[in-house]
Amino acid sequence: MEVRHSVYPEDVKRLTTEELRERFLIQGLFQPDEIKMVYSHVDRMITGSACPVKPLILAVGKEMGVEYFLERRELGVINVGGAGTVSVDGVDYSLDTTDGLYVGKGSKEIIFSSTDAAKPAKFYFNSAPAHATYPTVRIERQSITPAHLGSIESSNERNIYKYIHPQGVKSCQLVMGMTVLEPGNMWNSMPCHTHDRRMEVYFYFNLPEEAVVFHLMGEPNQTRHIVMRNEEAIISPSWSIHSGVATSCYTFIWGMAGENQTFDDMDHVAMKNIK
Repeated sequence: MEVRHSVYPEDVKRLTTEELRERFLIQGLFQPDEIKMVYSHVDRMITGSACPVKPLILAVGKEMGVEYFLERRELGVINVGGAGTVSVDGVDYSLDTTDGLYVGKGSKEIIFSSTDAAKPAKFYFNSAPAHATYPTVRIERQSITPAHLGSIESSNERNIYKYIHPQGVKSCQLVMGMTVLEPGNMWNSMPCHTHDRRMEVYFYFNLPEEAVVFHLMGEPNQTRHIVMRNEEAIISPSWSIHSGVATSCYTFIWGMAGENQTFDDMDHVAMKNIK
């Protein structure tokens, strides 16, 4: 498990391109038969992936200081690959592409497997600390009614699917969902915002091989950007904007944790104040 420490906004102003990437960008997800995890000290969020050719067990790392992974945590999983199964304490949950799963605190054995090893599942997950236990729930993407936002005139027409949230599948503090841009649209979360009560992780996928995302971060009056590619994630501290524009339409998964679970609790930034 790789560990990333918190960064002050004042320090980000002085970071080089490579230093920005080292602190915030998560690459190398979905290596066959490997579970990759990045532990961020920003709200202690763990971002990870599992790409099982053979079954993979979610093991605890010494960084966590507990006996099993979900002893004091909860877990949100979304499959972005072939069909697969997540086994939770002996109960199997089948996940097709873009189906999700919430796993509550106290579940001891988590096993990821693929239905077809030639077309392995790609399980992307976020995990946050939890002080209460909620039921494990399978989430069908088709069962979610999306919120339709934006317009083609603004290049940001998109559908927002909320997987784990207070009005749906309940959790202790983790909130998770997926945003799908319509063809011909490239912008997300612009006009931009911050939410000082919650951090966020973005995971971009469904991008063509040669496409790139220019992910915008930093304080609203001190913006920076990080160039990202397909199936890469980025850590967004609570003080940072999180927005992006790409050379193609794309899909991204967002996961949040912090003081509240209120999706609309945002500090909007006027376009005239962005620098």
